[in-house]
Order: sequence, then structure tokens, then C-alpha cells
Amino acid sequence: MNKDLVLHAFTEFASGNHDILRPLLREDFVEHSPGNPSGRDAWIEFTRNSPVAAARLHLKRVIAEGDLVMLHYHLLAPGDERGLAVVDIWRLADGRIAEHWDVVQPVPDQDQIPNGMF
Repeated sequence: MNKDLVLHAFTEFASGNHDILRPLLREDFVEHSPGNPSGRDAWIEFTRNSPVAAARLHLKRVIAEGDLVMLHYHLLAPGDERGLAVVDIWRLADGRIAEHWDVVQPVPDQDQIPNGMF
């Protein structure tokens, strides 16, 4: 169930439906990434005005265990040829997203990753 909820949210968000976040995030949502605000409303506003809102998101893999769901994807912001490799970690509680962590890495030149980034 947690995996399905996060996958649905990711798919909707990636297609431009940023309103999908409001019913899915707990009001006391906790963000662990530096510079990003906690709290549902503050985080949604921050995300809507960030480069991720206009980016193309290409999901590569999903790992789910218990209350945690991890998404590994390629984020391509407008004008960025290589983009970013992102891992989001979401913790759910009572069917809603309670916490978020992420790891973000610029995708290097192809000659630096002979086995591919994804």
C-alpha cells in the first residue's frame, strides 16, 4: 500500500499535478534536506517554486520496506542536458507521508561512468 501511494504521487507530480501533494502529506511533515522547509504547506509552496516543479522525472527503480519507500530517478530540469540522479526516501505513517530525505548527485559526463548512471 505505501509503495502504491508513493508511486501514484510520483506519477501525478511528474505529469504536472502538484496538487496531489496536499492530501498525501501530513500537516506535521518533516523534511530532512538542508534548506528545505518542514511542514506540509511550507514544503508544498517551496516545491512548487523549485526547479523540480518544471523538470522531467524519469523513474528508474522503487524499493519499499515497511513504512519506507525509496525512489531512484533521473531529474532533468529545463536546459540541463545531463540532469541529476535523485534518491528520495519517504516515511509513511497512517497512510500519509510523514518524512522525507533525499540524496542528489549531478550526472557526470558519460566517459566518467562507463557502466551508466542508472
